[in-house]
Amino acid sequence: MNKRTPLFLKLLLYVLLIAGAVVMVFPFVWMISTSLKTVGAIAEMPPRIIPKPLDFSNYETVWNKVNFARYTLNSFIIVGLDMVGALISSSLVAFGLAMFDFKLRNVIFVVMLATMMVPGQVTMIPTYLIWKQFRVLDTWYPLIVPSYLGGAFGIFLMHQYMKSLPKELYESAVIDGCSPPGIFFRIYLPLSKPALSALGVFTFMGVWNNTVGPLIYLQTRSKYTLPLGLLFLKSENVNQALMMAGAVIITLPVVIVYLLAQKHFVQGIASTGLKG
Repeated sequence: MNKRTPLFLKLLLYVLLIAGAVVMVFPFVWMISTSLKTVGAIAEMPPRIIPKPLDFSNYETVWNKVNFARYTLNSFIIVGLDMVGALISSSLVAFGLAMFDFKLRNVIFVVMLATMMVPGQVTMIPTYLIWKQFRVLDTWYPLIVPSYLGGAFGIFLMHQYMKSLPKELYESAVIDGCSPPGIFFRIYLPLSKPALSALGVFTFMGVWNNTVGPLIYLQTRSKYTLPLGLLFLKSENVNQALMMAGAVIITLPVVIVYLLAQKHFVQGIASTGLKG
């Protein structure tokens, strides 16, 4: 949009953007509103956006009596370990594929990308049987260990970013006598902070919202993550206010992480050439 754009077109665009923002934000507002209502206020007609009175006891009930405090701790532990594994493994593999010229490099890269087209439902049963053979069902190992083996999306994201960095950086470091691990940790990893931030946000959101994995591998309630805890809450046929309080607890960390990492996230996506 430039200065010659008619005023009514600008106003129309702003109205459409505001309307779109309202449509996107309203479900979150309604979720928070419902979580603060009493049982009687849920069925009130017409419904109120701002409940009277505000009932914060729903959060206390979910947090303490339904054990969401434990589920939140479990989720943070799993997410933290997964993020460390994903960032380290993906950046290491991406650095090797981007910097070193060896036989079958392109074949390995193409095969790795091809795995992104395989639906998760296809590998779900074989993966379950593998973990069953290792006798680690009802543990966090199936949810954590794969992150340390490298993921196709993370490797591709980091590979595209490292390929965009000047090749002279690597050549100059080699001339100065720096070893490949030194080049990776001292030069390429610090320069890859935008891509690492983007991958970190993707990993956080994927692991934090993962429901299928914990549902398949976990049986002990004390090991549940937040999404599994919310499913358990739903199975208990609790009132809608408690469900929304649990949903707010799950949603809030994702929103906070995205807002804090938004600048680096957008920069990382733009620099790798990925588009939504």
